[in-house]
Amino acid sequence: MNNIIRRLVEKALHIKQLTPDIENEINYELTRMGHISDVDFEALELLMAEMDAGRVQLVASP
Repeated sequence: MNNIIRRLVEKALHIKQLTPDIENEINYELTRMGHISDVDFEALELLMAEMDAGRVQLVASP
């Protein structure tokens, strides 16, 4: 299993930003796969929690 979404979330957590590129890649993978693995779901939950806590910033498109 590739867990591409988990890797994208790890990238966002590392740079402490959810960029439009990362967000678009996550959305693309969700659409392409048509389902989400437990690992990817947990990663997205963590990303949302980190954003809610203010530790990861949503970066707007330029």
